[in-house]
Amino acid sequence: MTRTRAERRDAWLAHLRDVRGVSPHTLRAYSRDLDDLFEWLPEDCATPGRPEMRRFLVELEQRGLAPSSIRRKLAAVRAFYRYLREHEGERRNPGTLVRGPKVRRPMPTVLTEDEVERLLALPFDATPLATRDRALLEFLYSTGCRVSEAARVTLRDLDPDDGVVRVLGKGRRERLCLLGGPARTALGAWLATRDALLRERRAPDPGRVWLNRFARPLSARWIFETVVRNARRAGIAKRLTPHGLRHSFATHLLDRGADLRTVQELLGHASLETTEIYTHVSVRRLRDVYERAHPHGTAHEAR
Repeated sequence: MTRTRAERRDAWLAHLRDVRGVSPHTLRAYSRDLDDLFEWLPEDCATPGRPEMRRFLVELEQRGLAPSSIRRKLAAVRAFYRYLREHEGERRNPGTLVRGPKVRRPMPTVLTEDEVERLLALPFDATPLATRDRALLEFLYSTGCRVSEAARVTLRDLDPDDGVVRVLGKGRRERLCLLGGPARTALGAWLATRDALLRERRAPDPGRVWLNRFARPLSARWIFETVVRNARRAGIAKRLTPHGLRHSFATHLLDRGADLRTVQELLGHASLETTEIYTHVSVRRLRDVYERAHPHGTAHEAR
């Protein structure tokens, strides 16, 4: 008996969830992307060909979807039909018959090393939450973690003596991140304060490293707000988010001679291509310095 489109979609999503460990958020996005195609296709079209796929992309463009959103939908279609080829013998992958629109990837927001120093040198009082915030900023810049990864870190993931933290990243891939001296010192102060907070609140230990004032796990949203708030305190004009600290972490490593493969591993990127954007950032920064400092740079010619 031939399965319906919805049944095949649900089987694929179950495979991604149970075998690949894909997050619920990503599963919902994939489901919406496939449903967009299925609702547009005629009922009697089981597997679209190149003409149908071209018309589908035109339809998405006419709806006003951004090129990045169209490419994401196309990637979902390719992945779905790749699954069908492996599990049901589907012979054609319509997602490979067309190209998505070109996307101009924006350069990430990166702080200079001086700006990072200003942020991390901010004065904090001795209250538990201020001690936590100082440690959190040091932790994010030292490890290059995503905000969601930082929020999930548990006490069992930490080895402060060796300066190592185990992180669960995208696709449930584990990696090791490193803690520098300032991060280890700030984290040690927070962990001592954290124990006092739990005793004060008479709360069970949830096991997460980062807690709010009620001794409950700190949300990713609150970590986001902590970075934004302290960037303003430091007088940083750039729109800084936790991901901006991650970008700065990677760029500063490359600026100081780290190789791309090492940075890829520390960031937890599945593809080296994703990491390569930081080489462009580093080259741009080098060019800016060159133009300002070299006697025949364009900045001198303009004088």
